[in-house]
Amino acid sequence: MQIESTQQPTRIILEQGGIWGRWGTRIAWTIAGISVLVALASAGANAQYFQRDAKVIEQYASLSRLAAAKIAIVDVSGAIMGGAGFSRLQLDQIEADKSVRAIVLRVDSPGGTVSGSDEIHYRLGKLAKKRELPVVISMGGIAASGGYYIAMANGGREDVIFAEPATLTGSIGVIIPHFDLSKLLSKFDIRDDSITSGPLKEMLSPTKERSPELAERERKILQNLVDEMFGRFKQIVKEGRPKLDDEKLAAVATGQIFTAQQALDAGLIDRIGFLEDAVVRAVELAGLTEETARVVKYSRPRGLLDEVLGSDSSAGARTTVEAFAEWTTPRAWYLCSWWPALITSQ
Repeated sequence: MQIESTQQPTRIILEQGGIWGRWGTRIAWTIAGISVLVALASAGANAQYFQRDAKVIEQYASLSRLAAAKIAIVDVSGAIMGGAGFSRLQLDQIEADKSVRAIVLRVDSPGGTVSGSDEIHYRLGKLAKKRELPVVISMGGIAASGGYYIAMANGGREDVIFAEPATLTGSIGVIIPHFDLSKLLSKFDIRDDSITSGPLKEMLSPTKERSPELAERERKILQNLVDEMFGRFKQIVKEGRPKLDDEKLAAVATGQIFTAQQALDAGLIDRIGFLEDAVVRAVELAGLTEETARVVKYSRPRGLLDEVLGSDSSAGARTTVEAFAEWTTPRAWYLCSWWPALITSQ
């Protein structure tokens, strides 16, 4: 005889307490999502870094994606400070790339130091001559002083300087900023008592009191420096704009800034047009067509942190250091600005 059991089966329920029990699944999915984003960013960064030169990233800009011949856009924006800046890296990239057939120099700069402007002009002109590359200029919002100086690296060709309708250009001149704070410091009973090897070592010091004789001596020396650098500026303009005779050059080399239309009337530029118009001219000078030319531009490589945050993690520190250096370093400028020391390189 079989006896049926009436006892119900025992059920065991395991409960998870605490925050992990309630939110564990959501946190896990969040972590997984972040991991996917980081992985995608890393893949993009690695794809850039495996290019030939990790300092410069080439990007497609316009016209034919499959064309072998390239028109390279070189961007110079912000104050020109010289040294191994991004402008130099772009030119090095072009020098190593034999498929580049013409250069479009995109200038959006108020100028900068005399040495920095002259260096870019020299290196661009040397590269263009060595490779027989046409150089076409596209001026952005401002291409003044040192910005106009580097635009003269066009080989003296006709119909190669384009300015946008709202461009400001010109400002052909030289400035050595100097501020005299000695009287202000004396109100706080502060005196500059620096030890120097000679009286002219403190030339341009904003805190040193000077006798009238020493101040006049310093001013004559500095004026001679400015005059010599100004003479070189005008010679560079004559080489880039051979149709400007001495009389016409003297009329525009006053430090005055011009609108695009005024610059066109004065012979400082060739056409009013945008970047696309400059590209069309470069394609023409290179003997190419829209179907046989690929327009490229360059950018800085971005690290993994930059990809995730969408920023340049080193830009802030770099800009701060450069700004401090410029505030404390006397130098001559091809610059369109009432306070040059506040402009930093981009």
